[in-house]
Amino acid sequence: MLTVTRRATFAAAHRLYRPAWDAARNDAVFGRCANPGGHGHNYVVEVTIGGELDPETGMIADLKWVKEVMDRYVIDLVDHRNLNTDVPFLEGVVPTAENLARVFWDRLVGPISEQAQLVRVKVQETENNAASYEES
Repeated sequence: MLTVTRRATFAAAHRLYRPAWDAARNDAVFGRCANPGGHGHNYVVEVTIGGELDPETGMIADLKWVKEVMDRYVIDLVDHRNLNTDVPFLEGVVPTAENLARVFWDRLVGPISEQAQLVRVKVQETENNAASYEES
């Protein structure tokens, strides 16, 4: 399958913790990321789509359209927000990179499927940490 990837960035704050756990357990599991004041990241999101090549355009889908979908369903809603408190579709979700990749997939799969196949959503949280979601 031929694929193409669109990259976007956003900045956001979050805190990794489970409200049902006490501070000691949150600290043991999430370490400094459980800091009550939270912390921030400059995230990178990569959305990979696949499909048939349009013989007239030479594209699977117009990447400007992919950017518009990413912005409308994810980026505009999370950029410069607190992921724990300001994003309704993340309510009750521990905002790890893994969970963000999965939730972003769920938000994008419907709109993307109008023109292509969603292959993978990757969320890079730091230079060293990233998570990807793809259905098998």
